[in-house]
Amino acid sequence: MANIIISSDSTTDLSPELIERYNVKILPLGVTLGDKTYRDGLDITPDEIYAHHDKTGELPKTTAANIGEFVEYFTELTNDGSSVIHFSISAEMSSTYRNSCIAAEEVENVYPIDSRNLSTGGGLLVIAAAEMAKEGLSAEEIVAKINELVPCVDASFVIDNLEYLHKGGRCSAVAMLGANLLKLKPCIEVKNGSMGVGKKYRGKYADVLKTYVDERIGDASDIDLSRIFVTHAGCDEEIVKAVVDHVKSKADFKEVFLTRAGCTISSHCGADTLGVLFIRKNPIA
Repeated sequence: MANIIISSDSTTDLSPELIERYNVKILPLGVTLGDKTYRDGLDITPDEIYAHHDKTGELPKTTAANIGEFVEYFTELTNDGSSVIHFSISAEMSSTYRNSCIAAEEVENVYPIDSRNLSTGGGLLVIAAAEMAKEGLSAEEIVAKINELVPCVDASFVIDNLEYLHKGGRCSAVAMLGANLLKLKPCIEVKNGSMGVGKKYRGKYADVLKTYVDERIGDASDIDLSRIFVTHAGCDEEIVKAVVDHVKSKADFKEVFLTRAGCTISSHCGADTLGVLFIRKNPIA
């Protein structure tokens, strides 16, 4: 049976440890600051983006990998006869998936998957696919099973400050002003491949996050307890630790992964953003 390589763009926010553990290949997306473009996770870090914003007020622009980059990338991975299953950030959020599909028409044995998600919402699918490949499933079988899992991914984040969303054109000035005056912390949910605003919390960020975890996990009866991600974009260490401890107290998850969001995600949400991401046993309505 041909070797199967699991690949994704850099938006899946997997830690270096998880990338190595599951032998995932990563194609970095572009991050443009001023007149220079960097490779997400290789040439620039989220903290450098924040520092640039604090100094200039400018946010970066994120760019998809183009078709030529995908053709070169896929060709290199398949030269030895391997098959590649490649995950992209939701097609509703980027042209990355469309470009990967066009490139896959030119390179044999490439299977593009639209994660219909972002950050470790896609990362959950990448890990699931890597485990299936290890079990000996064919590429076609993995793709079919992953597409069944896609609507089961529960991905959300709570944002403490709407400035980055506002500057990126994803939040109106009126909404930001209202949220700031009322000290609201909106929950951003991924549904049907797009981001939308869910519940709006009020209060101190640390207290809000505890309530958020309680409500997202509930009694955990409909959650696959294999793994859960706590992913943040640069939150205070004490707050992050408190959330991880609280998640562990809510259910008997086999693994609780803590990851830091990469440049693409951080560019749109800002530092004080944190989410819990997991897979439910049934598709989310």
